[in-house]
Amino acid sequence: MNPLRLGGIPLGAALGAALLAASAAAPPATAAPAPATAPAGRQAPTAEEQRLSGPVPQEILRRGGFADTAPDFAAALARTRTLPQAQRLATAEGRRLWRRAVDRAQGRGPGPERAGDLSRDDDRPLYWARLGMTRALREWKPAFRLSGPQRAELTGRVERSSRGQDSIELPAGEQVRRVLITGFDPFQLDADPRRSNPSGAAALALDGTTIDTPAGPARIEAAVFPVRWADFADGTVERTLLPHFRPGPRRVDLFTTISQGRPGRFDVERTNGAWRGGYPDNANVSRTETVPVPPGVPTVHPQPQWTSTSLPYAAITAAATGPFPVHDNTEVTEIPAGATEPVDRPDGPTPGSTARAGGGGDYLSNEIAYRATLLRDAVRLNVPGGHLHTPVLQFGRGNADPATGTVTDPEFVRNRLAIVAQVRSITGVAVAAGRTS
Repeated sequence: MNPLRLGGIPLGAALGAALLAASAAAPPATAAPAPATAPAGRQAPTAEEQRLSGPVPQEILRRGGFADTAPDFAAALARTRTLPQAQRLATAEGRRLWRRAVDRAQGRGPGPERAGDLSRDDDRPLYWARLGMTRALREWKPAFRLSGPQRAELTGRVERSSRGQDSIELPAGEQVRRVLITGFDPFQLDADPRRSNPSGAAALALDGTTIDTPAGPARIEAAVFPVRWADFADGTVERTLLPHFRPGPRRVDLFTTISQGRPGRFDVERTNGAWRGGYPDNANVSRTETVPVPPGVPTVHPQPQWTSTSLPYAAITAAATGPFPVHDNTEVTEIPAGATEPVDRPDGPTPGSTARAGGGGDYLSNEIAYRATLLRDAVRLNVPGGHLHTPVLQFGRGNADPATGTVTDPEFVRNRLAIVAQVRSITGVAVAAGRTS
């Protein structure tokens, strides 16, 4: 998830063409949702939740077997009579949704008659089902007094638990390597609501699995994050990662944040920058500023302009991990010390420069990498960690136009499966190389 820069143009601004051939020339499938209002005692739906009523999200929910999630949750909410009951319900049902999505991605659970006919590796049913739950919370009129902050806290419970953020369970002991990976929601959905994010699909496919590596078995735990500036400023990344970065028998041995990047290639991002470039997020909000560090979490003083990967990038890029080439990306954009205008640097930042884009751009993929590695440095966590960009997930030929295309096709599924398989292979290489470095 970028925007990176291609030929001087932010990739986020041109990703329609990069993601889907010819879609940049096509009109958006749906316009940006208009502001909504809510009846007294309820909250207006968010921009993301407003998209949920469209035909594409509804088809994905139906064909993914998740159409019952929001109605069942709304019915359970209607039966609650106290705030503690609602809190327990929000957490439990969020976790149930996460586990259901993981089980579906890993081939467990009901058959096609209940799980739907979408490929099991599809990350999109989880995304839209979660929005159905949060919208149900905003529309709910409880039988007891509920303040705005209390409703927001309930929504936060659903968000965290349905993303796997509060159910990361790394094992203790020296016989297994502990790996934490993260993915993202789909994004740029006003241009094409069919979009999937292979980093989120990888998180679902790998969560709770154990892979064999030359260094021994590695247990992988995963979580996904929203494409929203505000959540990052509020500390969702640090809150999720910090318990697993602190010393103890279950501390991570390797971590990598993952997002969707360029067409046709993986990138191991060497350097991350402390800058938000302003591209709109899934809430249609822009932020252009230095990455804000949330109060109350360990950090480095003064705040650095740059952080660096500690992933074994040489070993990863040299290994045969799958059909896509893997690059060691050293590019950044900086304002050199004493200068006022940004310049692109192919070999990383120069001393004293101000960040304007890391190797992963200036969007939330760069930001999660910056936050994770800054936290690593703050708590002196000496393990391999950094960011991996996957190839762009593309629809098949003839299915690029969102106005006429279908929500899935065989090439789309093959591409996603290949990307997920290569993420698994790259993770194994990183574990083995990190153990011996």
